Amino acid sequence: MSFIRRTWTAREADEWTKEDWITIVISPLCYIILTLGVIWSLLLQPIGFILLVAGGVLTFLMHWIIDPKLKSISEEYEKKQKEYLEELERLVRWEDKNG
Repeated sequence: MSFIRRTWTAREADEWTKEDWITIVISPLCYIILTLGVIWSLLLQPIGFILLVAGGVLTFLMHWIIDPKLKSISEEYEKKQKEYLEELERLVRWEDKNG
């Protein structure tokens, strides 16, 4: 799957890309397939077990596609949050930026 990008900067990850659209399509399919799989599995229909496996594979694929983007955005957010909290603590203690 070389057409799926796996490395992102936070700025790049914040933009809409084909990976987002692929995930948008896969996500509702996962829910529908897993729901039908559970229902038919409880009724002991063989198609239910097949749908459960297919839903699990689609869910894994969705996570594999979108997780690198989410991690890069999260790391950037955590970095900004840490800087903000450090600045806030300096302001509360009435310290200047130089120490």
